[in-house]
Amino acid sequence: MKKRTFIKLSSAVIASPVLSPLLTWAGETKLKNWAGNYTYSTDCLHRPSSAAQVQALVKKLDSLRVLGTRHCFNGIADSTQNLVSPIPMEAAIAIDAPARTVTVDAGLKYGQLAPYLHKNGFALHNLASLPHISIAGACATATHGSGMKNGNLATAVSALEMITAGGDVVRLSRKKDGDTFRGAVVGLGTLGVVTKVTLDLQPTYMMKQYVYENLPLSQLKEHFNAIMASGYSVSLFTDWQKQRINEVWIKSRLEASSAFQPNADFYGAMHATKNLHPIAELSAENCTEQMGVTGPWYERLPHFRMGFTPSSGKELQSEYFVPRQHAVEAILAVERLRNQVSPHLMISEVRSIAADELWMSPCYKQPSIALHFTWKQDWPSVSKVLPLIEKELAAYQARPHWGKLFTMAPAKLQSLYEKLHDFKQLAKQYDPKGKLRNEFIARNLYGN
Repeated sequence: MKKRTFIKLSSAVIASPVLSPLLTWAGETKLKNWAGNYTYSTDCLHRPSSAAQVQALVKKLDSLRVLGTRHCFNGIADSTQNLVSPIPMEAAIAIDAPARTVTVDAGLKYGQLAPYLHKNGFALHNLASLPHISIAGACATATHGSGMKNGNLATAVSALEMITAGGDVVRLSRKKDGDTFRGAVVGLGTLGVVTKVTLDLQPTYMMKQYVYENLPLSQLKEHFNAIMASGYSVSLFTDWQKQRINEVWIKSRLEASSAFQPNADFYGAMHATKNLHPIAELSAENCTEQMGVTGPWYERLPHFRMGFTPSSGKELQSEYFVPRQHAVEAILAVERLRNQVSPHLMISEVRSIAADELWMSPCYKQPSIALHFTWKQDWPSVSKVLPLIEKELAAYQARPHWGKLFTMAPAKLQSLYEKLHDFKQLAKQYDPKGKLRNEFIARNLYGN
């Protein structure tokens, strides 16, 4: 028997400092992304409040892109004509307890959904470092958390509903639609406007988070897999200096038979004596609780808390995925660039992601590690460093994150996706005139 409920987004959430800019676009002269580094090419923003309104808009408009919570750092969500942002003021959440699934409005944010799931005895398999992002946007770009056995967030999608360029409502599921479904989940906004998403659930669980400082790089080289498998989700933070990893964040599930057992020493790293921010100079106030304090999954899996401005704010981000078997070589390749990288860097993060079957996922058929870079907001300098990183990682067929900054040539990028031709055929089926394409898509998926 299905359990359905309708919730109103609380006034506390709407008024929170990190979300308020998303609700005041009408007063802005120019639309920018969350970090402020990207200005969108139009101020024509449509904000439908129902699937029927989305459908009417899609039928009416000749060109559009969907704009979510604006956490992408490049032009993937941009349009020169129309932006559509279906942010629900009243969101339907339908839990199917026997099937262990939940169906939600696609514009809902993970930080809004997670507490409700926990209250009703359920959980998601993983979360990204930020809970502030929309479910549809995160899945469409293969956004991820960490964990040797954890797929990216899109791997939890078991069904979706979207409105195609022609205005048709299409429903796809893992169970019934095979390859079409696997092609559509990481859709990059090119197949239709996603209006509902169904996610796999599991029983809720509690976690603890531990942080260690100054892990010697020599220990990482010798014990990489053991270190990354020490918790349910593990992240390494480094500035690439002094032959060490600055911080190791270990997120452990309490009920796991191999739950992390903290010691003062962890492969030569020392247990932190207070809560830390990944960027050492910043206050840990915005970060999720550490020091082995027990809490629900949604308050430990992200690095940052929902009610606060996440990360640094004024920054740029890049990220590259490499097959896990090349993890150590790839890390050492970047470490050799430390003198070029570090002057422009705030912090880097290394995470692990399990393989998946989603066509346009960077982890398609390969367990991966992700090398993430949080840069100072200086694009002229960063744009000179990225080609150096991409050249060093080319031997490992590194794939960039779709929503972050990269300089890779389109031909090289396209060669990394064996299902790209099939994906383009799917896009042609659902959007034959390219209504949902933009310059980013045209260049990176279709350009030379």
